[in-house]
Amino acid sequence: MRKRLFDLIAAGIGLIVLSPLLLSLALWVKLDSPGPALFRQIRIGRGGAPFRILKFRTMAVPNAGTNDGPQITVGADRRITTAGAILRRFKLDELPQLLNVLRGEMSLVGPRPEVPTYVELWPADVRAIVLSVRPGVTDPASLRYADEASILSGYPDPEAAYRTIVMPDKLRLYVDYVGHATFLGDLAIILRTLHILAV
Repeated sequence: MRKRLFDLIAAGIGLIVLSPLLLSLALWVKLDSPGPALFRQIRIGRGGAPFRILKFRTMAVPNAGTNDGPQITVGADRRITTAGAILRRFKLDELPQLLNVLRGEMSLVGPRPEVPTYVELWPADVRAIVLSVRPGVTDPASLRYADEASILSGYPDPEAAYRTIVMPDKLRLYVDYVGHATFLGDLAIILRTLHILAV
């Protein structure tokens, strides 16, 4: 209950304080390339319930959709727009997820929500643990893989590397988070995330 209350207060304040920035970024995305300002994609949330995650669009239309190109982004992906590259660099594309938090689909801290394709690959016991909590905007795996696109670009088959190397490690971190999550621990993760973005 304390976690949910904190999510509501922090996300609400964040949306109010950041509203000028959010409007400016939305306008920038619209002016930079044709298409909507927001990108919506189906992710799997708590209890296996699908929901639409919100992000600022960082790819050119129609390649911003889930069926246009790989599910993962690697290196200097040609689909990424000029504005999108900056938004991704500073994780500003994730800010609309504060709305997902307000709606109860996400938490500020929790395992990052995945697309259905990859969730189907998770071992059943791991899936049950990870999906027992609300997915988050940030978590320990997000901190470890803050530059995931560059990491994957070093492999000859990035998608295979994600499935066999990165995803299993993320799942281990997700399970560890769920088993040891505390309110103070969540605050520490938020502060570490802000520090990484500020560097």
